[in-house]
Amino acid sequence: MQTEDFKYSDERFADLQLLRYRLNGFESLTTKQKELVYYLSEATLWGRDITFDQFGKYNLRIRKMLEIVFLRYEGNRQNPEFQALEVYLKRVWFSNGIHHHYGMEKFEPAFSESYLREVLKTIVGEDLSEYEDLFTVIFNADILRRRVNKGDGEDLVKTSACNFYDGVNQQEVEDYYASIKDADDPEPISYGLNSTLVKRNGQITEDKWYAEGKYGETIKHIIYWLHKAMDVAENDDQRTYIASLIRYYETGDLRLFNIYCIQWVSEHRSRVDFINGFIEVYGDPLGLKGSWEGIVEYKDLEATKRTQTISDNAQWFEDHSPVDPRFRKPKVKGVTANVICAAMLGGDEYPSTAIGINLPNADWIRAEHGSKSVTIGNLTEAYNKAAHGNGFREEFVIDEETLQLIDKYGDICDDLHTDLHECLGHGSGQLLPGVDPDCLKNYGNTIEEARADLFGLYYIADEKLVELGLTPNMEAYKSQYYTYMMNGLMTQLTRIKPGHQIEEAHMRNRALIAHWCYEHGNAIEMMKRDGKTYIRINDYPQLRTLVAELLAEIQRIKSEGDFAAARDLVETYAVKVDAELHAEILERYERLNLAPYKGFLNPVMKPVTDAEGRITDIELDYTEGYSEQMLRYSRDYSVF
Repeated sequence: MQTEDFKYSDERFADLQLLRYRLNGFESLTTKQKELVYYLSEATLWGRDITFDQFGKYNLRIRKMLEIVFLRYEGNRQNPEFQALEVYLKRVWFSNGIHHHYGMEKFEPAFSESYLREVLKTIVGEDLSEYEDLFTVIFNADILRRRVNKGDGEDLVKTSACNFYDGVNQQEVEDYYASIKDADDPEPISYGLNSTLVKRNGQITEDKWYAEGKYGETIKHIIYWLHKAMDVAENDDQRTYIASLIRYYETGDLRLFNIYCIQWVSEHRSRVDFINGFIEVYGDPLGLKGSWEGIVEYKDLEATKRTQTISDNAQWFEDHSPVDPRFRKPKVKGVTANVICAAMLGGDEYPSTAIGINLPNADWIRAEHGSKSVTIGNLTEAYNKAAHGNGFREEFVIDEETLQLIDKYGDICDDLHTDLHECLGHGSGQLLPGVDPDCLKNYGNTIEEARADLFGLYYIADEKLVELGLTPNMEAYKSQYYTYMMNGLMTQLTRIKPGHQIEEAHMRNRALIAHWCYEHGNAIEMMKRDGKTYIRINDYPQLRTLVAELLAEIQRIKSEGDFAAARDLVETYAVKVDAELHAEILERYERLNLAPYKGFLNPVMKPVTDAEGRITDIELDYTEGYSEQMLRYSRDYSVF
C-alpha cells in the first residue's frame, strides 16, 4: 500500500474509533529480521484468549455465543435489536470482555434478553440451558458491575469482576501474600504475578499460569512460536533471553522470570524486540496479578536519537530532581530509551494500547540492572493524523494565542513528555530499605503514574532540554503545561459517564496533578466565557514550582511506603467529579461528534516463501476489516 493511499481512520461505533498504524521502515529490515517479527507476532496473537479470561470468567463463553449469532443468524439483520447486538459484540472484542476497557463498568446491552433467546433458538434449537448463566451475567446490571473496583473502604476483591481470585476476599489475599513474602530477600519475586488465587476446601492456593497449568494449551502455542523466533534471533544475547522466557512459561517459576527480565533489559544490540507475558498489574485492584499482553516492535533509528539523548543524560536528571536526596538513585544504571514502530499488538495491548512503555516493573531490577523505555512513534503518528482538524482544541483552548502555541509545539512536547515519563520518570528514584513495593496497594498504580508524569512535566520546562536540542526554546513547554492541565481538570471528563467517579489509574493520576496544582497557589485559573468554562494559566514558572513540590511529595510517599498519604492525595484530588462542569464538558464534546476512545487494527502479515518453503519476505496487508480481524483471531488463535 502506497503512503498516499494509507487511511489512518477506520470503523467507528459506540464511543470507539478504530485506527490503523503503518509499519514505517519495515522494508528496510533484513529478511531474517522480518522473519523474526513474523514469528514473534504469531506468539503475540496467541495470547488473546488469556486476556479475555483474566478480565472475567464468563468473557470467552459470551464472546463465543455472540460470534455464533453474528456468523450464523439468517434472519433480519437490519432489525435494530440485531444491530445493537452487533455493536455489543464489537465492544466485547475491543475490551477483551464485557466491561469497558477504560471506565471498567459493565456494558449495558441495547437489545433485550428475549430477543437474544429467540435468535439463539433459530441457530442452536430450543435447549438454551448452557447459556442461562450468560443471560444473567449480561442482563442483570447488579452482577459483576465493575471489572476493577478501587472504591475506598470496600472489599476490592469481592467487588471486582476480574478473574484473578476465586473464593477469597481482600483480607485473605493480603494475609496470604504477607505470609509467603521474604522481607529480607534482596532479589524478591513478583509475588502473585502469574497465578489465580483460589480457596478450595478451606485452603488457599495458587493456580499458576504456565505450560502445564492454567492456560497451558494456549501457552504451549506461544512457546512454539518463541522457539521459531529463537532460531532467527539477531544475536546470542537475544536468543538467551527468549530461551529464558520459554523456560519461565514452561515452569511458572518467577525466579526464572527475574532472570529473563535481567537478560532482556541488558540486551541492546538488536533492532527487533518484544514484550510477551503477564506484565502490567493495572487490571488487578490490588496491583499484584499481571494481565497478559504482547507487542512486537523494531527501532525507529532516526527518531531514537532523541530518546538516546535523554537516556545518555539520565544521571544529570536524577541528580537535579527536586526530590529529597535520600530518594534519588546515587547511580543510575542501564537506562535505555528508543522510539519504536509497533509491528503487532496483542492481549492487553490490543486494540487499545499504550503509546509508551517502561519495563521491567520490579524496583530492585530497575535499581540494579536498569530499564528499557519505548515511545511508540507510529501509534502516536496515527493518533495525530486522526485528530488533525477535528475541532477539539478550538472548542476547549482559551484563546488564539494559546492555540497557536499548541499548534506549533504540541506534537513535539507530547512526544517528549512521553519520553521523559517512560525513560526517566518510571526509572527514577528509589525505595528506602525495607519498604515493600506493594505497600501502597490499590493506590500504587496512580501514585506511580503521577510520579512519572510529574517528572516529565518538571523537566520539559528545564533549560537543559533546550541545551540538549530537545526543545527549540523556553516557550515550547507551555504547550504541554496547558494541554495537560486542561485535560486533567476538564477534557478527560469526556471519558466519564454522568454520575460516575474517576476510576482508571492514568486518569486519576492526571486529575490528581491538575487539581492539586489548581488548588495550591494561583498559577491556574478556571473562568467562564459565553457560558463555557476554560482554564487560563496565569503563571507558568509558578506552575513548574508546584509541579516540583508535588513531585517531591509523591516520591516521598513511594520511597517511604506511606499508604495513608497516598490514600489522602488520591481520594482528595483524583476521584471526585464536579457534576455541573462534567455536564457542560459532555455537551460541548458531543457537538464535535468525536469518539473519546481510539484503538488499532493490526496489519496482516503474509509470509512469502521460495520453492523449498523458506521465508523470503513478509508482505503487509492493511485492508482487513475490524469484524473480519476479530473473527479470524477467534478462529485461528484459540483453543477455546
